[in-house]
This record gives sequence, C-alpha cells and structure tokens, in this order.
Amino acid sequence: MGSTPRRGDTRQRIQDVALELFAEHGYEKTSLREIAEQLEVTKAALYYHFKTKEDIVHSLFQDLGRPMDELIAWGEQQPRTLETKQELLRRYSAAMDIGEPLMRFVQENQATMRDLSIGQIFKSRMLAMSALVRDPEAPLVDQVRSVTALFSMHARMFALQTVEGDPADKRKAVLEVALDLMKQAHAPSTHG
Repeated sequence: MGSTPRRGDTRQRIQDVALELFAEHGYEKTSLREIAEQLEVTKAALYYHFKTKEDIVHSLFQDLGRPMDELIAWGEQQPRTLETKQELLRRYSAAMDIGEPLMRFVQENQATMRDLSIGQIFKSRMLAMSALVRDPEAPLVDQVRSVTALFSMHARMFALQTVEGDPADKRKAVLEVALDLMKQAHAPSTHG
C-alpha cells in the first residue's frame, strides 16, 4: 500500500492496484472483480482496458520491463570491458528500482510465471543480461563470478528483507558487492 502510482492514468492505476492485490492475495486468488472494486470502477470500465488478469500482467511486463530492454540494447552496443559491465550493473540496479513490484510478483508467483507466457520474456531478458556480463572465454570461476554479480542484485529484494537497515543503504551495499564480484572476475588470473 506504500507504492506510489507512477502516473495518474487509469491503465496504470489498474496495473498498480492489481500488483498490490496480487502481492497481498496471490495472482490465482485475485479476481478482476476485486481489482475493479478496489479501484471503485465497474468491471466494464476495467474490461475496457484489460480483458483478463494475464493481460494486466503482460502490460506490466512491457511497461516496467522497458528499462531492461533499453539497457540490454545499450549493452549490446558497448565494448565488453569491465567498465561497461559495471555500468550495466549500475543501470540494472536503477531499472530494478522501477521494476521492484514486478520482481516481487515474479518471486511470489513462480508457479503462475511458469504457466504465463511472460515467464519466457523474463527468462530471455535474464539470459540476455547474463550474456552481456559473462565472457565465454574466461575461466569458469570468473564466468560464475560475473553471472553471480548480476543475480546478487536480486538479493536486495529477497534475502535482505530480514536484514535491518535503510533500503537505500541495502541497495548500495548489494551494488557494491556486485561491482566487486565483477572486478574480481576481471582480475588477472590467479588460478592456474
């Protein structure tokens, strides 16, 4: 309930309320009728924008996922240097600020994700990001470090929920660890 609406238009209000309800009650247990009631609109008004719950989730993946798609497109144009990879992590951290409610949905509704076609979209985004940070020529341990750097970014939402502290500080700490892992992956080889 502490989420701030991104813009005032109806479509986005529907998305925001739907995400809140999905988070509270789960995707399966939330009906379009409940979303309409929470918004204080008729089901017909809701229907004008979205025919199904899946349509709502799809639209969220498109809208909140756009920064990810832009980031991947940017990364594909850059040289594969440590600097680029660290910048990718910084920008990924910022994109996650926007997409945090969506990431939480993914985490809490994994069975649904497998059933919905968006699971594929999410997976392909993560594979594209992994490809940008991982050097297939590097020793295996460094490839693992690079991919772990990327996935450690997700820790701020899940693993760190039980860690005391200011969310902004936690985000900074997670980013610092990710950047550090990436630097280690690029360090001159110390393993023979």
